[in-house]
Amino acid sequence: MKKTFPEGFLWGGATAANQIEGAWDVDGKGVSTADVQLFRDPKSIAELNNVHANTDITDEMIDEALRSNDMTKYPKRHGINYYHHYKEDIALFAEMGFKVYRFSIAWARIFPNGDELEPNEKGLQFYEDVINECLSYNIEPIITLSHYEPPLEFCRKYNGWYNRKSIDFFMNYVEKVINRFKGKVKYWLTFNEIDSILRHPFMTGGLIESRFEPAEFEEVMYQAMHHQFVASAKTVKLIHEVDPAAKVGCMTTKLTYYPYSCKPEDVLATQQRMRQVYAFCDIQVFGEYPAFLLAKFRNKGINVKTNDKDSKILKENPVDFVSFSFYQTSCVAANAEGLALTAGNTTIGIKNPHLQASEWGWQIDPSGLRLSLVDLYDRYRKPLMIVENGLGAKDTVLPDGTIDDQYRIDYIQAHIKAMHDAIYEDGVDLIGYTSWGPIDLLSNSTSQMAKRYGFIHVDLDDYGNGTYRRRKKKSFDWYKQVIATNGKSVFE
Repeated sequence: MKKTFPEGFLWGGATAANQIEGAWDVDGKGVSTADVQLFRDPKSIAELNNVHANTDITDEMIDEALRSNDMTKYPKRHGINYYHHYKEDIALFAEMGFKVYRFSIAWARIFPNGDELEPNEKGLQFYEDVINECLSYNIEPIITLSHYEPPLEFCRKYNGWYNRKSIDFFMNYVEKVINRFKGKVKYWLTFNEIDSILRHPFMTGGLIESRFEPAEFEEVMYQAMHHQFVASAKTVKLIHEVDPAAKVGCMTTKLTYYPYSCKPEDVLATQQRMRQVYAFCDIQVFGEYPAFLLAKFRNKGINVKTNDKDSKILKENPVDFVSFSFYQTSCVAANAEGLALTAGNTTIGIKNPHLQASEWGWQIDPSGLRLSLVDLYDRYRKPLMIVENGLGAKDTVLPDGTIDDQYRIDYIQAHIKAMHDAIYEDGVDLIGYTSWGPIDLLSNSTSQMAKRYGFIHVDLDDYGNGTYRRRKKKSFDWYKQVIATNGKSVFE
């Protein structure tokens, strides 16, 4: 068996605009959902597990945020100041040998309120500069069009993606971006973790939950998600028309669950959970709602309003490839009473007693990645791309200025070996891997800086203190060698 990866394998890293850029009110950018998200400092795993409490927001909280200039309370307003450091950061990515760099465009930087007819030129110019900087180092951009930061006014005025007008607003944004960057960007992703609207509806769908009756809110979330599915399919169609050489992928949260025991009821509960996980990717790949989800709508009385053209749009415009995030696995039991729970990627699951966990309670499972790759490829038969994977940990800067993050190397190395086995032993068509957070960035749900993922350290703490200086960690040179040898070094 080869001890390298296929020729042309796409090695790189991934970030999101709302977690790195900062410059929240610079050069005409509008306020986004991320800019009013409070810093959270959970003191326990239980607090950390309360994802909904960490991410939900009310109109009153928004009003308070808009009156505040406190960067400590709202740290995504400063991020890691990538807006003014992008050349330095991309040069470091190039030094590591990146073949691709996945990043997102902040919709509010292009259309400040979401509903304007004409774009903000300075916003377009910024991303054109970023793209050109990448291309100058032969780094292929992979661009996510929507990654947890719809324009705030779009949410307040229109109820975000619940309003069908959202499709037209988004497509106006997409049309301007695609036409501006055609020929320069080969890979596009529509919505980051589109399924996550059920876990954090404000960040993903711009839904202010307190505006709706509790009994109707599940229907509201699925209605908003439907509008995103239609927008995603329309985006696929538009990109294929404007730039036939470009490829468009969906992006899903790859949550993998094991039955807690071999009791048939635990196995059944796990199967039902996994059908829920796959349902949203199914729609973007197969172009229709799976029977599982339609049955759920019937049984719960959920009425998702569609128009006559929606089914045709979805069916005729499937994605070209499937991308996903993978961090951890957990378990499912029909009766979870008395069982320990563990945190995950904005999820909560039953703790697997056979796995170790990170400082944030995320269970480490490289075999789970291989299993996930096999399941996804057997199900979809489309090229796969891992666009998020990494270890969030507390790093210590030693007296000599070095950072020995061997734990991060061990985590990623084990997952790369699992990827290799999935390709050569299981026949999976895996085309790329972008580690999450090649440079330290703010946590998505809690806006913490303490949970660091990067190969590059940023001198910044949870409270906004620091110089923003970039510093290489031990893992920097290790990942550089992985890329230079096309994965061979992980076996040496």
